Amino acid sequence: MNSVASAGGQMSGAARRAANHPTFEKLARFGMACRGVMYALIGVLALRIAFGGGGEEADKTGAVRTVADQPFGTVLLWLLAVGFAALALWQLSEALFGGLKTSERVEAAFRTVVYALAVATILSFLLSGSTGSSTDDQSKDLTATIMDWPGGRFIVGLIGLAVIGLGAYWIHQGVKKKFLKHLRVAEISPRTRGVVEKLGMAGYVARGVIAAAAGVFAVHAAIVFDPDEAKGIDSTLRSFAELPYGPWLLGLVALGLLLFAVYCFAEARWRRT
Repeated sequence: MNSVASAGGQMSGAARRAANHPTFEKLARFGMACRGVMYALIGVLALRIAFGGGGEEADKTGAVRTVADQPFGTVLLWLLAVGFAALALWQLSEALFGGLKTSERVEAAFRTVVYALAVATILSFLLSGSTGSSTDDQSKDLTATIMDWPGGRFIVGLIGLAVIGLGAYWIHQGVKKKFLKHLRVAEISPRTRGVVEKLGMAGYVARGVIAAAAGVFAVHAAIVFDPDEAKGIDSTLRSFAELPYGPWLLGLVALGLLLFAVYCFAEARWRRT
């Protein structure tokens, strides 16, 4: 038994040393910059929707297609794939070996899944020319599958409430500037820190609003027992445009995503790893 524990400890230590290697750290920071690119693209697509431009879906699939249409788009997509793969591996190492609190491990595991899905979307396009289903179709398909389970309607409702809670958590992170604990703030000049704080606050609140709205749609889908009522990022953003003063509301949310994109680049510079 002791030998098994010893072997496990050695493996854990080796994995942690690999995660702390300077090369891996640089790749993770490159991934944070790639994350900023993705949010910037989604923000731009959302602005187009807000003011009548239409175009691609305002989610990661739309962002991938937008990049592919640019000069050297294939090269850029491969770089994005590498960046998000590095982020997924970094967050996986944090969840498994980071010595974090349980809630922080869960958050790291969630991010691992999100980044892995981004890699899958990009690779799907690179290898087959298709990004697969949009986030809206994925949300509806997943909701329909879960609803077929015993107690599936109840499970969908709980997931919706959890997503609403995640949105509230992100809004709280932004308003209270909790994101600063992840940055090496001592290395940031007071003036620059003020800018970074505002970028993070706006970005986290915008992400929180989107997540909370998506959670509401999931709960509604459970109540009416209709998986088509579940919405992904694109449909959630488009739903804002249907509200009174909707285009301006969607424009504000889109601006928040753009500001968060800039924050991601600051995070790539000063994030604790």
